[in-house]
Amino acid sequence: RGFDVVPFKSGPDYIDPLFHSRVIGVPSRNLDLFLSSEDTVRYLMTADAEKADLTVIEGVMGFYDGLGGIRTSAGSYDLAKCTDTPVILIVDCKGMSLSAAAVVKGFAGFRRDSHIEGVILNRISPALYSVLKEEIEKETGISVVGYVPTLTDCLIESRHLGLVLPHEIRDLKKKLERLSGILENTLDISRILTIAREAPSCETGAKDPAGYFHTDKKVRIGLARDEAFCFVYEDNLHLLEKMGAEIIPFSILRDSHLPEDLQGLLLYGGYPELYTEQIAGNRSMLEEIRDHIENGIPCMAECGGFMILHEIMEDMEGKAFPMAGVIPGRAFYSGKLTRFGYVTLTPDLPEDADHGNVLPGWTGADGIPAHEFHYYDSTAPGEACKAAKPVSGRNWKCMHTEKNLLAGFPHLYYYGAPGVAEMFLVKAQKIQRVDD
Repeated sequence: RGFDVVPFKSGPDYIDPLFHSRVIGVPSRNLDLFLSSEDTVRYLMTADAEKADLTVIEGVMGFYDGLGGIRTSAGSYDLAKCTDTPVILIVDCKGMSLSAAAVVKGFAGFRRDSHIEGVILNRISPALYSVLKEEIEKETGISVVGYVPTLTDCLIESRHLGLVLPHEIRDLKKKLERLSGILENTLDISRILTIAREAPSCETGAKDPAGYFHTDKKVRIGLARDEAFCFVYEDNLHLLEKMGAEIIPFSILRDSHLPEDLQGLLLYGGYPELYTEQIAGNRSMLEEIRDHIENGIPCMAECGGFMILHEIMEDMEGKAFPMAGVIPGRAFYSGKLTRFGYVTLTPDLPEDADHGNVLPGWTGADGIPAHEFHYYDSTAPGEACKAAKPVSGRNWKCMHTEKNLLAGFPHLYYYGAPGVAEMFLVKAQKIQRVDD
């Protein structure tokens, strides 16, 4: 219909935004009420929404599922309430008929301000939909704005960390074209757009967190980004660039050498376990990463990026491969989801210990919000921080913060901890460039 669309994802997710970007052709960003404040979330949403005709936020898990699985905090409902966004509830109707009305009524009534304005019925036959739509609207007063039939040829497979990545799906464009052709006939697009137009404006008094700090000159930051290292928050890069970073992408899979004249390294997560042999075979790249870190280049490494810094990394069958050798230990496949969900990071070293000045804000009581999601573990996970679950309080040690290195399994979101981005760039700009 010719609209400019801006997509968002609720919560800490890397893969769904990759699909958004692939389908729509513009970067997709995350809105997360644990990793950042309400004001920051509203600021990020309104800043991007100004460029668009339509903003769409994909939810996460069940609509009311939040912290600890027993609170609504940081879930899709909380995000809808925070941003005053109308909700289209997707109801899986496989194996039920009128019970769908009870589901819709229950969801809409569970909180008075549910924001549920429309319903799409998923996996339902056209014949049943034609009679069920009227019954649901009569029982609930909520518009049923269409349905999706069962489509076995439009399924997308998943693996241990979620959906397979867009580039791995054969004929993805054809699948999307087929799906959109079907939805054109089964969804009431006009009604959905009317609901969107009736959305109130999202007010925010927040200021840009990047507004208080900027480097003296551009700082060259190398970013590992390819099929193996693709778990990147666009907002992290956006904030770093606004603070003075020049992001230089490179591939650990295909490049023999790091980009020249780097002052910092970012090694984020992804699926290095699927490319273990290929990564191990790129010795020149691994050795340059090790040498850069040993020579004082500041480096932030998360999850998959942390794993390749080990001396040894095993593939998913247990075969061992040599890696960069920065972390004296072994990264190995545990066979189960080792850590999952939000954590708060606080220091767990003596006050006189060298934290490397990488993590700021240790005087604050709240710590730094982060999240973990990995099937791998390490014989050297680090001991500089304590990671604590927000509801249960269960905790464990993690993170390496020595000298110029910040590395571990937790993922950070810089708009929720802008001081981390600032301290990284402060250290990076001290690295002498050839042209200085």
